[in-house]
Amino acid sequence: MRVLSMCIFALSAFFANAQSTAWNLDRSHSSINFEVDHMVVSETAGKFKDFTMNVKSDKADFTDAVFDITLKTESITTDDEKRDGHLKSADFFDANQFPYITFKGRKFKQIKGNQYSVTGDLTMHGVTKTMTLNAKFNGTVKDPYGNTRAGIKVTGEIDRYDFGLKYNSALEAGGLTIGQKVRINCNIELIKSK
Repeated sequence: MRVLSMCIFALSAFFANAQSTAWNLDRSHSSINFEVDHMVVSETAGKFKDFTMNVKSDKADFTDAVFDITLKTESITTDDEKRDGHLKSADFFDANQFPYITFKGRKFKQIKGNQYSVTGDLTMHGVTKTMTLNAKFNGTVKDPYGNTRAGIKVTGEIDRYDFGLKYNSALEAGGLTIGQKVRINCNIELIKSK
């Protein structure tokens, strides 16, 4: 009986603290971008065109946020059709076998001022890793139509080898054709549900 009471108490506490305010992604003002070194001396940039995000947060600073984001692997683009086809192949993302990349947020923590950290589980190419990224919370504002909007910029670095994306080739002068680390730059704009 005591165990049952403890379970009921735990569930009650969970639902009492569950966030009730939903925030919708403004897709036209949001982007998921990345850069990776090419031939040591340059960079190649790309983005994912198709992605969705679910966010629930009651606090003004989003420190209670529960969130997840899903990217459609097939939507990757670097503005080069041949390269994009290679990225979608089994050498890299293997979009047929792994059609989605997901990030399930665990914590949105204030560091100082508008500087935050985002911790969550990134699943890509069948591998899940917990990671912490940098974030800049730009606050909230009312738009001309009476909507409350929030802006968040997320940046960080991912080691693609950690996710089994190890395709590469060596250069005669030393170094690798494609960088191991991928830099991400995400701009997220949210609209509070009415």
